[in-house]
Amino acid sequence: MHSLYSLLEQALLSRDPEQKCRLVRELAERSAQRPPLEKNAAPPLDFREAGRPDKPNLVPPSAVTPRKMNTPEGYAAMLHAICHIEFNAINLALDAAYRFRLMPDEFVYDWIQVACEEEYHFRLMSGRLKAFGYAYGDFDAHNHLWDMAYKTAFDPLLRMALVPRVLEARGLDVTPGIRAKVAQRGDTETCGVLDIIYRDEVGHVKIGNYWYQHLCRQRGLEPMALFRNLLSRYDMFVFRGYVNLDAREKAGFSRFELELLHDFEQSMKTDNPPEGKQAV
Repeated sequence: MHSLYSLLEQALLSRDPEQKCRLVRELAERSAQRPPLEKNAAPPLDFREAGRPDKPNLVPPSAVTPRKMNTPEGYAAMLHAICHIEFNAINLALDAAYRFRLMPDEFVYDWIQVACEEEYHFRLMSGRLKAFGYAYGDFDAHNHLWDMAYKTAFDPLLRMALVPRVLEARGLDVTPGIRAKVAQRGDTETCGVLDIIYRDEVGHVKIGNYWYQHLCRQRGLEPMALFRNLLSRYDMFVFRGYVNLDAREKAGFSRFELELLHDFEQSMKTDNPPEGKQAV
């Protein structure tokens, strides 16, 4: 029987989506029993890319062809974009569980559970894409989410700060608007899938918030001051367009924290030209 870490490695590096999903489900079943993690496991591999299929073709975010949702192809492209996000989210969760060996066992179990939910989202959205005559890989995509995973591979505190609390939390802001447009088309089945994704993503961001706070306490760091510093250093913004305050509160952000972040980011925008910052 594979150890939990070797199974994580196999799932993370698998290039076949069906095999990756099957391995994630096996990981979830194994970790549900909370087996003690092996202390003498081989250290994590250092790799630039997680396992993914040859398609979709990856291009810079600016090179992804914009399509109007009111055309069949444009609608399918939107579904494909969500499908790609969910596939990347599987790898992100697997990597967190696999890479950070000094974290408590519960950290590993938490992120395996997240990977299992992301795998379910990916299968659901792949099914909706198939219902419209397309498959995952039929459209170009970008690799922005995984790029940030690679940039934060050396520190779980940095990963928790910038991936769940910034990049993944953006899903809480944009999903209601996407769902409204899908509902206008009368696609109730996809609305149902988006509702599941939205519900689960609140929990995923909450897990990221929990471990961010845990690591700050462990290292004697003030969470808000550190987060503001990281946003400035990595040219990121929490407040870009509509921000779903209610969902973010459910995911572990306090209203006071969000108000402070809003004031801080307004000062960043005043002090720095907009073109000097990266939109998230």
